Amino acid sequence: MKHITQLTLTVFSVSFFLGCSTHLGDTPSQNSAINTISPTNSSKKDGVMQKSLDGWLKKDWTPTVQKDEKIKSKYMEPKKVVTKKDSKEKVKYVEKRNSKFTLQEYVDKAGAYMRAKPNDYNSSHVHKMESMPVIGK
Repeated sequence: MKHITQLTLTVFSVSFFLGCSTHLGDTPSQNSAINTISPTNSSKKDGVMQKSLDGWLKKDWTPTVQKDEKIKSKYMEPKKVVTKKDSKEKVKYVEKRNSKFTLQEYVDKAGAYMRAKPNDYNSSHVHKMESMPVIGK
């Protein structure tokens, strides 16, 4: 009796799991049954959070960090640029091309950003969160 139940369970399990895909070994994106129900779009658009982060990095983080002298000397290299208006050479600092990103580089850049834009405790989110009755004090 045990063998019959085990055999029935095995046959049912195998037929159930094999029936989930039209071909054995198909990835979900190649499974035609799934694609008829919910087709995937190949063109992905950035979400609101990604756009916000990209904008902040471009407009706030990068210019602020690039002004710091320690960052310039350690992680950037000077590049001579000729402007069209004046036809004069100016030195512009750009990221080193062959350098690998390290955690120390991020810590240094975050420190430079915090020095340039100090945070007031009373207007920070930390103070607001700590003042909530359930979360903070």
